Amino acid sequence: MLHADGIIFDMDGTLWDASDVLAQCWTKTLARYPTKRREITGADLRAVMGKVLEEIAGIFFPEQPEAMRNEILRVCCEEECEYLRVHGAKLYDKLEETLQTLSHRHRLFIVSNCQAGYVEAFLAHYGFGHYFEDYEYAGRTGRPKGENIRLLADRNHLTAPLYVGDTMGDYEACQQAGVAFLHAAYGYGTVPPGTPALRRFSDLCSVVAP
Repeated sequence: MLHADGIIFDMDGTLWDASDVLAQCWTKTLARYPTKRREITGADLRAVMGKVLEEIAGIFFPEQPEAMRNEILRVCCEEECEYLRVHGAKLYDKLEETLQTLSHRHRLFIVSNCQAGYVEAFLAHYGFGHYFEDYEYAGRTGRPKGENIRLLADRNHLTAPLYVGDTMGDYEACQQAGVAFLHAAYGYGTVPPGTPALRRFSDLCSVVAP
């Protein structure tokens, strides 16, 4: 059993899988721009989840000047947030039931590398705002994930938080923040062997001590 005075969640690959939905949104947006890449697939997005938006722009549109590729990504992100707020995406195994149980005995939070509006779209569509005390993301602070994890932990006076994420970037961010890490092994990425892991989101209730 793991012990924590707060649980901090990543978004993509941990709470939901929005990759296929977002791929459709991004592909429609690309039709308005002269990019070499004409399609974004779910696999493309899963491969870059956890990276900050500027990195993703460079990977997807390397032939474009920095200002243009960042503009393309900005529009993609604005339109995806509008879509997700209305339609949502694929939630992981028994997500709401698990959050409901956890919220009675733990303080819950979110830290993501996403843009402004993304966490808010998730919370608004599903009405999950009452489960989470606070959240932070790169689009608001301009800081890397490790710093945002530490920022959120400090302002909420957490002394032994647990971060749940799915990628090596999440693992490394937790090392930088000095926070315990639990791997969402059902998500997009891999981490060093021997890292504590979840096979299903719903297992969290039995892994973290009350």
